[in-house]
Amino acid sequence: MLQTSRKPKRLKKPTIEIVKLFPEQGEWTEADYFNLPETNHFVELSDGKLEIPDMPGTTHQKVVFKLAKIIDEFVSKNSLGEIGVAPLPTRLWEGKVREPDIIFMSSAHADRINEDFWGMPDLVIEVSSKSTTYIDRNKKNIEYAKAGIPEYWIVDTIQKTVEVFILDLDENIYKILGKWGIGDVVRSKFLADFEVSVENIFD
Repeated sequence: MLQTSRKPKRLKKPTIEIVKLFPEQGEWTEADYFNLPETNHFVELSDGKLEIPDMPGTTHQKVVFKLAKIIDEFVSKNSLGEIGVAPLPTRLWEGKVREPDIIFMSSAHADRINEDFWGMPDLVIEVSSKSTTYIDRNKKNIEYAKAGIPEYWIVDTIQKTVEVFILDLDENIYKILGKWGIGDVVRSKFLADFEVSVENIFD
C-alpha cells in the first residue's frame, strides 16, 4: 500500500497588525467608538476603554425578547414612546456609552433617538446572569443614576426575580420600589398602570 506524506497544516495566525489601526485602551474617544464597523457583539465605551461583555445565553435572550414584547405592546397601545433592545448604543454622557438589554424612551424625549445611538432613556432594564450580575448591581446602577435615568430594573435569571429601582433626585441614587418573585406582579412607577406577572416574564 502506497503511503504518501502529508505536510503538516500551518496554524493560521491572527492578523494582530489590525490592532495598530485602533487606539490603545484608555485612549478611545466617542468618534473612535462610533466609527467601529457594525457587529452583533455588545461593545461599550467607558473611561476611554472598550468593554466587550460576554455574549448572552439562551435563557437571557428569551427573557429579553419576552419582556421587551410585553412592554412594547403596552407602550404602543398607549402611545407612550418607543422600546429599544440591545445591541443598541446608549449614550449616558460624553465618553460613556452602554448597551442596556431593554430601554424605553418616552415620546417627550423622542429627540434623543438618533440613527446610530440613543441618548439618555427614561427606563433601563438589565437582564442579569452570572457573568453580569456584579456590574449590573455595582457599576451600572451608579452610572444610570448619575445619568439621571428615572427607573432601573434588574431581572435576575438565576433567582427569577425582578427588582425595580426609582431614582431619588435629592441623593441621586436608586432606591428600591419593590422586589418580586414567582407568584408576584411587577409594577412600574414611570410606566403608570403597567403590570406584568413574574411567571409571564420567565415562562
